[in-house]
Amino acid sequence: MSSRLLARRRDRPPTQGRGELRDQPQTTRTRHRIRTAPGGYPHPMAGTEDAYTAEPFVPRRGGLPALREAAADCRGCPLHRAATQTVFGAGKASARVMLVGEQPGDQEDRQGKPFVGPAGKLLDRALTDAGIDPADAYVTNAVKHFKFTRAEPRKRRIHKAPTLRETTACGPWLAAELDRVAPELIVVLGATAGKALLGSSFRVTQVRGTVLEEEIHGRPERLVPTVHPSAVLRADDREGAYRGLVSDLEIAARALG
Repeated sequence: MSSRLLARRRDRPPTQGRGELRDQPQTTRTRHRIRTAPGGYPHPMAGTEDAYTAEPFVPRRGGLPALREAAADCRGCPLHRAATQTVFGAGKASARVMLVGEQPGDQEDRQGKPFVGPAGKLLDRALTDAGIDPADAYVTNAVKHFKFTRAEPRKRRIHKAPTLRETTACGPWLAAELDRVAPELIVVLGATAGKALLGSSFRVTQVRGTVLEEEIHGRPERLVPTVHPSAVLRADDREGAYRGLVSDLEIAARALG
């Protein structure tokens, strides 16, 4: 091939058609291929998982059913790969109180519902003892996919705490739930939920059992932090830890009036 023809081919721009794949710049050890929309621009869903954000998957319109349906297809971070399914929040859109935990556990991942495992059953009992009807609460998690580890294949799946990056990626779903439910009070269950809502400096031991007033996702909110019910199940003094949880929830009940 002549040098003139070779130079002409090098100068020719690559063609890009509808839905065609093109290479991203090689900024890591591996080269990723992303979908393009007509005209060669990145497809709205392209590269979302690498970007660690659920934002492109969250519908701007519709109520909780629309959010739940859309969340089933969320690929905003890699956690969806190993999880059985998305575990979205549950409860009435008219709920006065929203309880926010960390992430689904093993049973929640299998059943597709939040707080249906041992920690959820303990939480229902604690809410009832504190004077809050569990049926009147909306329950959800800061992260919607189960993150776990296991020593060997087919062994029991062991909970693994989500990273701040993963929690932040799931933030748009939590913001959308707060927008649709508009609760009078948020009960923050544990450190991960607290950091998702209040920032990385949150320490549950410093503020548990108090009523906080903060701006969350652009809305003024009242919050009562407490421990996650799973921490009660792990405690050496389980009865004492349970009484502490109920005491915090009683403060939440009084704040609701």
